[in-house]
Amino acid sequence: MGAHSGTVDLGDGTLSYEERGRGRPVVFLHAGGMTRAMWDEQFARFARDHRVIRYDARGSGDSSNPPSPPGLYSHYEDLKKLLETLDVEDPVLVGCSFGSRVFLDFAIAYPGRAAGLFLASPGISGMEFHDPYILALLAEQAEAAQAGDGARVLECLLRMWVDGPHRSPADVGPGVRKFCHDMVVENFVKGHAAPDLGVELGAIRRVAEVRDPALVVTGDLDSSDIFAVADLVDRRAAHARRAKVPGAAHMVNLEQPARFDELLRKFLRTC
Repeated sequence: MGAHSGTVDLGDGTLSYEERGRGRPVVFLHAGGMTRAMWDEQFARFARDHRVIRYDARGSGDSSNPPSPPGLYSHYEDLKKLLETLDVEDPVLVGCSFGSRVFLDFAIAYPGRAAGLFLASPGISGMEFHDPYILALLAEQAEAAQAGDGARVLECLLRMWVDGPHRSPADVGPGVRKFCHDMVVENFVKGHAAPDLGVELGAIRRVAEVRDPALVVTGDLDSSDIFAVADLVDRRAAHARRAKVPGAAHMVNLEQPARFDELLRKFLRTC
C-alpha cells in the first residue's frame, strides 16, 4: 500500500504529513532541526503491519512556519488536531528528542489519549542544559549566528546532536552525518529558522502526571543532559521503563536502526 501525503489546517498554519499501511496506528515525530525524513526506514518497515503516520512540526520540512508575531500555539495541540483530522485512536507515539518533548506534554495534557510513548533521546519542556560540552557549543553557535556564519552554526548543531560529546565527526558514520546535514539545510532553504518551541507545559515539573506506558531509549554516547531527562522520566513516570543502545548518540534510529526497531516492536507488543 503506497504512502498518502496531505496537510492539516491548523487555522493559523498547516502541518504536512504522510501515512501508509493499515493496522494499529504509530505516529512518528522528528528531532529539532530535522524533518520527517529521519524516519524513512521505520516508516517503510512498520507500514507492513501498522498504520504509520509521520509529520513535520511547524517550522520544519513541508509544514508552515509558526505564526508571526508568535501566537498562542503549541506543538502538543497541533498533534491533537492531527489525530482528530486523521481519525486516529489510541496511537503509539514515537519521538526523537524534540519529538519526545512534544509527546510528554501531550501525555500530560491528554492522559490516556495515547496507547504508549516511545521516547528516544528525550528532551522535556522546562529543561536546562548543564553538560559542559553542550554549553560550550551553544555559546559557539550563538557567536556564529551573531557573525552571520551559517556554516559554523550548522556544524555546532551537528556536533551537539549527531556526533555527541564522546566522538569527533570522523568517528560518526558519514552517511548519518550527511543525512542530518541535508535535513537541516533543507529546512533553511525552505525558510525555516531555528525550531520554535511554542507554548509548553513545563513537563519537567510534572513528570509524575505521565500515566501512559512509556519506553525511554538513549544511545550510550549522548550528552549527560539527555541521560538526566531519561532517568527522570524512568524514575517519576509510573509506567516508564528505560533502555540503552550501545554505539549511538542522539540519533539512535539512524545509527542503530536494527536495535531501535527491535525495541519498538517489543514495545508495540506490550502496550
